[in-house]
Amino acid sequence: MEPEQPRPRLSLRRVLDDLGVTFLELAVGRAEESGEVRGLVIWDPADPPTLLPRSLVLGVGVTSDEEVLDLLDRVAGHDVAGVVLRAPVPRTGRVVEQVERTGTPVLGLSRGASWAQLTEMLRSMLTPGDLSSGHQTSDSLGGLPSGDLFAVANAIAALMGAPITIEDRSSRVLAFSGRQDEADPSRVETILGRQVPERYARILQERGVFRDLNRSNEPVFIEPLPSDEGHFTMPRVAIGVRAGDEVLGSIWAAVTEPLDAGRLEALQDSAKLVALHMLRHRAGSDAARRIRADLLSTALAGGANAHDALVRLGLAARPLTVMGLRPVLAAGDAGTEDASVAQERQRLTDAFAMHLAAVQPVSAVATIGDTTYALLAATEPLEEADARAVRLLHDFVSRVDDRIHPLAAVGPIAADLQGIARSRVSVDRVLRVLAENSGAHRVARLEELQAEAMVLDLRDQAAQRGDQVRGALARLVAYDAEHATHLVETLRAWLDAFGDVGAAAEAMFVHPNTFRYRVRRASEVGEVDLADPGQRFSLMLQLRVFGPGQRG
Repeated sequence: MEPEQPRPRLSLRRVLDDLGVTFLELAVGRAEESGEVRGLVIWDPADPPTLLPRSLVLGVGVTSDEEVLDLLDRVAGHDVAGVVLRAPVPRTGRVVEQVERTGTPVLGLSRGASWAQLTEMLRSMLTPGDLSSGHQTSDSLGGLPSGDLFAVANAIAALMGAPITIEDRSSRVLAFSGRQDEADPSRVETILGRQVPERYARILQERGVFRDLNRSNEPVFIEPLPSDEGHFTMPRVAIGVRAGDEVLGSIWAAVTEPLDAGRLEALQDSAKLVALHMLRHRAGSDAARRIRADLLSTALAGGANAHDALVRLGLAARPLTVMGLRPVLAAGDAGTEDASVAQERQRLTDAFAMHLAAVQPVSAVATIGDTTYALLAATEPLEEADARAVRLLHDFVSRVDDRIHPLAAVGPIAADLQGIARSRVSVDRVLRVLAENSGAHRVARLEELQAEAMVLDLRDQAAQRGDQVRGALARLVAYDAEHATHLVETLRAWLDAFGDVGAAAEAMFVHPNTFRYRVRRASEVGEVDLADPGQRFSLMLQLRVFGPGQRG
């Protein structure tokens, strides 16, 4: 068996070749001399990020000459792969001189393309490395690096003489070839949005195009579609990509006319090759996720192997913040199949990993059970790191799809292995409180919800011992069950309102006099002195641990 060869590293020239015209242009400097690209960093002048070697720095909001010069000066000496600015990039003499002096090329992000789109695109091109060795090895398929769908798209485009997109079953763009400027505006819109626009997808659905792609192994010719401006798009030739009976996605070529027999045959052969790459890519992604989840789980446990796990994750010898996210599907999704729930959970994990990587490269994210956990290296004073972690979670939760409705928790910063394990427990306790008190918070720390967490702990201990409600509350529960009264509910409302009869009566939609009578009956039946603060506290605690309609 031949030894596996390292996967070719992503170079700045490759980035420009694959994303050029539609997304990026080389504004100042030379890409050939820049070397490989290993990661992304979003530059924030107010909160400068950690600049890892060979990272591509996204200068969001950096526009003026002075801002550009300042950014180039501050990244100099950090061995970055390049700087990306919003086009048009200022090409003044000072900027050109600074680029030549530092050797840091400057790229321009095209107008109409968003920073989020560029970040997602670059993330998909950056091959995830093996967690143990720092790089991934792979064989080739059809002479191309296994799983490299961008290389595959460019190869197919050369065969077809037409720009290509490779899409998944939901019409999301997985990769695309160069020469997209030869296509029409709808293709550019599709690539920018990483998704076929809904209006075009609807027309394709009505024409039965997706049905034909799913049912047949033959290429499908699509007549031009009408655009919003009254013009027509270019024709398309598409073919489904499948592995056995499973449809994996499709290949789309923007053409000027129907393809000849030779090119149609080449497209069919290409679909088989794309299927192998997609399967290998999926298998590799799944394996990488499992490895990362195992390492993160080991680190969070804080046991004997935790240090080795942190080393492999690149997080050893650093203060760490533990964060947790748990999706709560929106109303109406309660009957969602388990597979769909798992898919939404993984989508949340992937989105959070991308969110963190863009602002803090030294982090690790994985799904463990029903929770997405993250370990984030603290690169600033601990108080600032804690506040920053909370801001990061608030920012993410505010942006993510409301259908997922994630709950999020931040644990205390951990300085050692035992601290990591304690912080993970803290995160779990907070997430449980948030789930039981839906709507109260979406992001929290234990210091904000410690009392509620302690009540839940008491509830667990009582259930484990088989404890039953006793005393005054037991007498009230039995009386309500026998006489169909509402004394327990009345008592809870009165206690919650701190004895304010008017507020408690309004909450129960009864007249204040009726409510006063019920409170007196509760005191009599329960044989309890409601003027005694100790007895009031005991009842409040029992109601939360045992009572009907209990709350944490």
